[in-house]
Amino acid sequence: MLDGLGSARAALTERPVSLYAAAVLRGGYGFLFLALLLREFPHRDEMWGPGSAWTPALSAELSDETGFSSILALSDSPLYFEACYALAVVVTALFMLGWRTRATSVAFAVIVASFHSRAIFMTDGGDNLLLLMALYLCLTACGRRWSLDARRTRLRAASAGTKSPRVPAQLGIVRRQTTTVLHNCAMFVIAVQVAFLYGSAGLYKVQGSFWNDGTALHYVLNLDLFRPWPALSHMMDQQTMFIAIAGYMAVLIQVGFPFVLFSKAKYVVLPMLLGMHLMIAVLLGLPFFSGAMIVADAVFLSDGFFTFLAGLWGRAGRSALASRQSGASAELPGSVVPAQYRADGVTVGPESSAVRGTSGQVSSP
Repeated sequence: MLDGLGSARAALTERPVSLYAAAVLRGGYGFLFLALLLREFPHRDEMWGPGSAWTPALSAELSDETGFSSILALSDSPLYFEACYALAVVVTALFMLGWRTRATSVAFAVIVASFHSRAIFMTDGGDNLLLLMALYLCLTACGRRWSLDARRTRLRAASAGTKSPRVPAQLGIVRRQTTTVLHNCAMFVIAVQVAFLYGSAGLYKVQGSFWNDGTALHYVLNLDLFRPWPALSHMMDQQTMFIAIAGYMAVLIQVGFPFVLFSKAKYVVLPMLLGMHLMIAVLLGLPFFSGAMIVADAVFLSDGFFTFLAGLWGRAGRSALASRQSGASAELPGSVVPAQYRADGVTVGPESSAVRGTSGQVSSP
């Protein structure tokens, strides 16, 4: 038992886990929120500004109940709101790119919470998950992979060579272990959060009679609120067998998902969840919600999986570059390469077999 506790302690304090997954979460949620801000830029005042139907007074009343406050509610000035919106775009972009993530992750969480609490009923359910993830990511080392921070660290290490850091040894150990513990605990909480989300959604569906008889998706596809393309929804609604099977599979996958997390079966379930979220994004017009769920699923993928994908991407890029170079070489035959002339009038070019000897004269091989 003591050996097990020692192994658990070592796993918790010595090595940060899922660094690539944390980077995907950072980049994914940063991209989603940045896309939301840019997409709603023409309507920003009606959604979050002083001209919103959800007035600052209503926002303040709701904040007293929920406990969340918003920096947008500090002033009714349009100029202040525009400054906050511009700041939100800049901070979100920096967080997505992984620049000074220790600071930008906290600023990103404050911004997400502020926009969420300012007009809580103006967006879909994806912002609820994004808010939780933004708070969790503050505790992770999400800038150690695929980020500007990681690039700066590599350049600094290369330029410093073997120089030792100026931080005292004991202080460095405490700092490293604290960061590792916080990161590992936060990633565990994120995984549990997503697993409970899927499990509870599946259990709620089991209790509904429409999901039990396989007609739930039929009614969903006929709701005007979730029909961005009525013709497509009508076409899918005609496939009664497919609709029934898809409904049953959605319930089965969501209920069973927490039980396959520690097995290789998750690599079969995760693509099925990806397909389900893509259908929700297209058929129901909820791309932000689907994107938030797709990004959250990355927490269950190991670092080995991401390094494998990165290796495949790198090999594909090198193969494409080699094929382009070979194609360019094939298009330039030796006869079109101009000859080179020496001062003494001897021609040396691709078509000549003469080589220069050690004495400076041209000799045949």
